[in-house]
Amino acid sequence: MAVLVTGGAGYIGSHMVLALIDAGHDDVVVIDDLSTGFDWALPPEVTLVVGDVADQELVAKTIREHEIEALAHFAARIVVPDSVTDPLHYYLANTVKTRALIETAVQEGVKHVIFSSTAAVYGEPETVPVPENLATNPINPYGRSKLMSEWMIADAAKAHGFSYVILRYFNVAGADPRGRSGQSTPNATHLIKVATQAALGQRTHLDVYGTDYPTPDGSCLRDYIQVSDLAEAHLVALNHLRGGGDSLTLNCGYGRGYSVLEVIEVVKRVSGKDFEVRLSPRRAGDPAQIVAGADRIRNELGWVPKHDDLDGIVRQALDWEDALVKRNRV
Repeated sequence: MAVLVTGGAGYIGSHMVLALIDAGHDDVVVIDDLSTGFDWALPPEVTLVVGDVADQELVAKTIREHEIEALAHFAARIVVPDSVTDPLHYYLANTVKTRALIETAVQEGVKHVIFSSTAAVYGEPETVPVPENLATNPINPYGRSKLMSEWMIADAAKAHGFSYVILRYFNVAGADPRGRSGQSTPNATHLIKVATQAALGQRTHLDVYGTDYPTPDGSCLRDYIQVSDLAEAHLVALNHLRGGGDSLTLNCGYGRGYSVLEVIEVVKRVSGKDFEVRLSPRRAGDPAQIVAGADRIRNELGWVPKHDDLDGIVRQALDWEDALVKRNRV
């Protein structure tokens, strides 16, 4: 039975596609509107349907034609500051369109759903590391839009009998170790992406937003998870559901935090390049620190990360940026 990956031409979605192909899945279908994704990021054996996940006629047709059994939903908008300035767009992209997609999946008999959620649902957690049973209290529209989708999926599953795994990502970074995919959006806001671009001379400087947080060096503290490890978490979640496992909500992180200033120093050291760092005021919607309570996914699903090394993650990101430059010159 086939797997449908929404947003599968994007950063994280394309790594999920690669993980499925590497694991021997020979019927992978992607729906992506290519607004932030790239068709060249997909292996040639993957079926790409260009369109909107809220186009219920298109989605239903795709599910029927390919006998889709499982849905991995990545398509979303993810930039926290943008969600603060344009919240209605985020509620449309992340909540309204997810509702349409899940309704179609229910109508067409999809059995399993894996949902791409976020640590932003926790807001400013009082407990660090953050366990999954901590009360959710998002502080920005991005986190709220994702939490609403979590609620919808859980409620729909109870009513209609499908099973799901909700994965709450912490900060995703790095690239496919074999160089097949990476973070390719030119104006991406991920710290490691921006810092590697600065190290390679593609940006004039790097802004640090806030140095007065209640953290050891005053900059925000985050848990960075390598993107192929995250894709593997989705794969083991799919196997769990196909084996009759219960629905779950799980954190995806390593359980260790690095500050913004620490990450910048690692990028400078690994790249051997210095670059200008400008200290700027805080951005709206950024929590001071958030680190995953990461034991449950290991215990429940047997997930074993392979790339838990910040130096290695930075090296992958640098190599991918270099490959992108060469690709764009062709």
